[in-house]
Amino acid sequence: MGILSHLPILHLLWAALVFCQYEDYDFEDEYGGEPDHQPPYYFNPNVQAEVPPFPFPVQCAKECFCPPAFPLSMYCDHRKLKTIPNIPSHVQQLYLQNNNIEAVPAGPFTNVTFVREINLSYNNIKFHMIDHGVFAKLSNLLQLHLQHNELEEFPFPLPSSLERLLLGFNKISRLPGNALEGLPNMTVLDLCNNLLDDSVFKEKPFSNMKNLMQLNLCNNKLQTMPPDLPPSLRHLSLENNSISHIPENYFNRLPHIIALRMSHNNLQNIPHNTFNLPNLLELNLGHNKLKQVFYIPRSLQHLYIEDNEIENINVTVMCPSLDPLNIKQLTYIRVDQNKLTSPISTYAFFCFPLIRTIYYGEQNVTVSRPSELRTPVFRRFLTPEEFQEAEDNQETLNQETEEDNEAEDSYFHPYYH
Repeated sequence: MGILSHLPILHLLWAALVFCQYEDYDFEDEYGGEPDHQPPYYFNPNVQAEVPPFPFPVQCAKECFCPPAFPLSMYCDHRKLKTIPNIPSHVQQLYLQNNNIEAVPAGPFTNVTFVREINLSYNNIKFHMIDHGVFAKLSNLLQLHLQHNELEEFPFPLPSSLERLLLGFNKISRLPGNALEGLPNMTVLDLCNNLLDDSVFKEKPFSNMKNLMQLNLCNNKLQTMPPDLPPSLRHLSLENNSISHIPENYFNRLPHIIALRMSHNNLQNIPHNTFNLPNLLELNLGHNKLKQVFYIPRSLQHLYIEDNEIENINVTVMCPSLDPLNIKQLTYIRVDQNKLTSPISTYAFFCFPLIRTIYYGEQNVTVSRPSELRTPVFRRFLTPEEFQEAEDNQETLNQETEEDNEAEDSYFHPYYH
């Protein structure tokens, strides 16, 4: 009983001993704490963030600008340059667009080894003024911009690393058989606004481009569909040519096509199942000579058939049967500048339950004077649930687009926006 009466005193003494031990222990010695009297932090908006120093001194051509925030880029654009300045070896992005450059000699590229993108658009460069092999030795080159120049021929040889080649708005009239060989990584090839005709297809220049996803041949002199395109293709641009016929089963070997643009051609008749493609989202056949409609695949969302000679839209041809489990995705149709005298049958809303807009506009019923249907634009009002779903989808699309732009350097294609 005497021992138990002293237990509270023993506990008190033990607690005092532990407290004194921790009071003498300096936590800052082990954990590196901050001093007790730290001055308060005040934000100063006039002080700019300091850019981390580059591992080695950054050189820059005197004619150009090399921003400290982007030490791997050299900006020489819009400076009325007539020649290409010497390029430091560390440069990865070289911008020389909008100048008066006429030649691409090998000299300025002597020490270049890391360049990934070269922009020489909007200059006066001609094919014979490009030193042979000047681009081929750039083993890390991914993008080459040569649109809006004076090129008469395809600028080959090119490095096998190349992914995007933009040659629009030149005077290219032929593609040598070996011009596109050895480019296994090419995904985007832009040849719009040149002088290409059907003779360029004789040697099947695109057949071996196994990773090609986008081919732009708009505004040329083509009369037939380009043969032997690679099955990897997703975007095909053939606007403003003179193509009058699409061979039956032509797209069977192109199952991944997402967007097809063939406006401003001479198309008259489309085989019924021509566009029976599982991934097709956009089809533009405006400004042709079509008299009848055709089968619409389940995936298609936007259809443009304006400025044709269609007198009646047969919905049964577009949609032969109804499948409630696999509804068609069409949301927008443009049919103005045709010869319609009445709106599309209401059966269309059973076949295409997601349709929101049918643009009738003016119709060319008589030669002397265009007429307008009673309902120039049909718009289906959305239910609150559909409106919210559309808003959610648009928000998701905007977010994905921003991420894609960042990943793709805000550049995808000069014609697909």
